[in-house]
Amino acid sequence: MKPRTDTVNKSTAPLTPNQRIVTDKVARTYAVGISNHAYSAMHSTDPKSDPVAAQYIPQLEELLISNPERIDPTGDNAHSPVKGIVHRYPDRALLKITNICPVYCRYCFRKSMVGPQNNEQSLGKSEREAAINYLRETPEIWEVILTGGDPLILSASQIGETLDKIEAIDHIQTIRVHTRTPIATPEKITNEMAQTLTRNKALYIVLHINHAQELTPEVITAIRTLQSTGAALLSQSVLLKNINDKAEILEDLFRKLVALKVKPYMLHQLDAAPGTAHFRVPIEQGQQIMRTLRGKISGLCMPEYMLDIPGGFGKIPLTPSYCSHNGEKSYTLTDPQGNAHNYPPKQPESCDD
Repeated sequence: MKPRTDTVNKSTAPLTPNQRIVTDKVARTYAVGISNHAYSAMHSTDPKSDPVAAQYIPQLEELLISNPERIDPTGDNAHSPVKGIVHRYPDRALLKITNICPVYCRYCFRKSMVGPQNNEQSLGKSEREAAINYLRETPEIWEVILTGGDPLILSASQIGETLDKIEAIDHIQTIRVHTRTPIATPEKITNEMAQTLTRNKALYIVLHINHAQELTPEVITAIRTLQSTGAALLSQSVLLKNINDKAEILEDLFRKLVALKVKPYMLHQLDAAPGTAHFRVPIEQGQQIMRTLRGKISGLCMPEYMLDIPGGFGKIPLTPSYCSHNGEKSYTLTDPQGNAHNYPPKQPESCDD
């Protein structure tokens, strides 16, 4: 199952001589690939000033590795019973059907595992069968999440073949597809792909998007096409320094997504992949951003702020606390503006108060 490679390319868009030198150095260690559409979404190719360029154009900081960065920060390998499967939670499993992406995000938590330089770009036929058999023979699995790499870089027929086999497993009731493709190469979301993604069982498509600048007219068209499948559309974002680490930037993104009928699902604290320290936002700052958002935007616009505990111990919410226990039946509640309130409220001394 080889993915089409015409969607994986370095555009001919201009880079400065210094950017080309840096890109060549980084490409010796990590995959580098930027789609033509991703270039078109940039207002500048300077990663220090443009929020789209910063996500894709390599910087020398990537070659600096600090504690606690690791090749497998989320512990996928420790929870992989067969190749291509990650089974960390009892009721759901990941199916990693390809290691190729339409673009390579510089902060990716799997950056050491993905890319065209990987000799095993996608699961072979026997490996796919073994992975599907594991799903078939593990009745507690209720949900399967297609990931990678990016599953939608495969052809519609390849995706359809995999979905058909998963959908035929009785105990699997929900399928999720995590993808960057509609954002990075929206032209790949064709009517044929939409038809392939139209399913009888519940299908959720989770779009990876970090900044409203990525919502180009072409991306909006791709989102509309995906909506024609009847799938529920969600989004996930990564909190990234100097890209989206301000409440007003995320507010703009989340409002625009909800207006497009895409529910913000998760805001991820950056995983500790190698060479990503320059993207990392302190948890305290992330929590303050969430407090600010809670006081300003509709609950429909609010994702859950999540951290994947290093080593494969699972995701936990980093939601800031609004409630503290003061003793028996007594609490202090903090409103979105930071003001404290007793709960239950103190009773008035008389009914006339």
